[in-house]
Amino acid sequence: MTKTPDGRPIPPPHADERAMLEAWLDFHRATLALKCAGLTDEQLRLAAASPSSMTLLGLVQHMAEVERNWFQRVFVGQDVPPVFGESNGDGFALLPDRGLDEATAAWQAEIARGRELVAAASLDDSGHLSEREAGHVGEQGVSLRWIMVHMIEEYARHNGHADLIREGVDGATGA
Repeated sequence: MTKTPDGRPIPPPHADERAMLEAWLDFHRATLALKCAGLTDEQLRLAAASPSSMTLLGLVQHMAEVERNWFQRVFVGQDVPPVFGESNGDGFALLPDRGLDEATAAWQAEIARGRELVAAASLDDSGHLSEREAGHVGEQGVSLRWIMVHMIEEYARHNGHADLIREGVDGATGA
């Protein structure tokens, strides 16, 4: 696999479905990491799109929670607590003593655990949504394929937020 000039893995132009989904998910994971690179702790905590309180550090924490939810809770049915505590179920809340290194380590651990849990699974294998989540989807069962596509969509949407936040923080655009 080749890389972009900024080091992100370029998804292959021809691959089987599983390889393509995994490659695009990895590309978007790398994009979020890139959006946070080179900033101070203070800059990572800036909310640059008023009135939103969303920050780059909060996005990293949120995506750690999203990874845990979809691969551990939904796909394999594990009963695991929120990554950053019960009072921060969506991951967006910041603590003064938790910086990017700790948040990134948690996020990368969730990515690794998700990869481990789905490695031997078929894209047709199903996970189980809660009743609340199923209300949005229309049924409680979702395939790993659905989860992977949803994760790509989730990262792509939040990477758009990260673009705007990063531009507001230091003027950097692109990627």
